[in-house]
Amino acid sequence: MDREIKIILVEDNAEDIAFTRRVLKHNELTGNLIVATNGKEALEALQSMNGSDLPELILLDINLPDISGIDLLTLIKNDQRLKDVHVVILTGSNEDQDIQKSYDLGASSYLVKPISNDALMLVIEKLFDL
Repeated sequence: MDREIKIILVEDNAEDIAFTRRVLKHNELTGNLIVATNGKEALEALQSMNGSDLPELILLDINLPDISGIDLLTLIKNDQRLKDVHVVILTGSNEDQDIQKSYDLGASSYLVKPISNDALMLVIEKLFDL
């Protein structure tokens, strides 16, 4: 890749975190990765960031142990500082209502687990013209 992308991964499953790290590392995108294991942790990290620290991409699981991914997506898209950050939903849910709600709330893409290396990288490449 020819540029660094600031990414926050919001995921509570250790295997999914490890997989995503491997995909990003393989594609040389781990330089600016922050991992939050729940919605509260992600929200606190985002709220503590100033303009230059803000992520360019949030990889967000819907099924989190505290704040749901849908609720977190709503908070992100309603925050003036964060509303333009790309959010890609990574989830085991292929329910039509979850997919539609995510897009209605402003998600940039929606990927159903298990996610392939190629699918994740295709989305990132399209979002950032890589």
